[in-house]
Amino acid sequence: MLAKRIIPCLDVKDGRVVKGVSFNHLRDAGDPVALAAQYDREQADELVFLDISATVEGRKTMLHVVERAAAELTIPFTVGGGISSVEEMTALLRAGADKVSINTSAVLNPDLITEGAARFGNQCIVVAIDAKYDDEWRDWVVYTHGGRQKTDMRALDWAQEAVARGAGEILLTSMDRDGHKNGFDVPLLDQICQAVNVPVIASGGAGETAHFVEVFVKTDAAAALAASVFHFRELTIGEVKQALVEKGVEVRC
Repeated sequence: MLAKRIIPCLDVKDGRVVKGVSFNHLRDAGDPVALAAQYDREQADELVFLDISATVEGRKTMLHVVERAAAELTIPFTVGGGISSVEEMTALLRAGADKVSINTSAVLNPDLITEGAARFGNQCIVVAIDAKYDDEWRDWVVYTHGGRQKTDMRALDWAQEAVARGAGEILLTSMDRDGHKNGFDVPLLDQICQAVNVPVIASGGAGETAHFVEVFVKTDAAAALAASVFHFRELTIGEVKQALVEKGVEVRC
């Protein structure tokens, strides 16, 4: 069995790491380069950098910040935010990213997934999905533009299409759980994990070590991503990995 991965996420706005609740009420969490270096030292398995306002503001991901962060890292580095072309993927990979994450742009132009996979390989293409439960649909629905715009797609359908088009990994965020620290959305994650044959990263809701244990015991998630609990030192990477080891979950130590 492959070791489960623990991934800190740097949500960056205006050059600073921020964190909110259900994509709102953002507060400052520090310098992205300093945090990247810290997580590398603490033996995080990977790092995700998301320029969360790039799409909304109609601009590109900040290459200079990516270059500075990449220079501090020895672990795999995924970058997303405002990527709308293969040329922009190329620029980010040259700046030091190992993978690129696309969200809104993939929904608006699904061919971008296929084009990116053909150019760089499926393993370089992460499709991020922001999903929220809809009582009328009785299912999870995809949102774009930083969670501001509701689509007419079910998360399950979009995840399957994204993988069919070449996504090598799915980064699945529960908007309902994001920042609330009451645990990952196990039903949502289980549904998607069962439906696709690529790794799924669980995102949204981590608040204590038990939540990491639960998501790996109850779903086939390949990795768990968290932000505020790590940024504000409520938990450390080491504490999470130790709790997982004690419960028999294989991790890289």
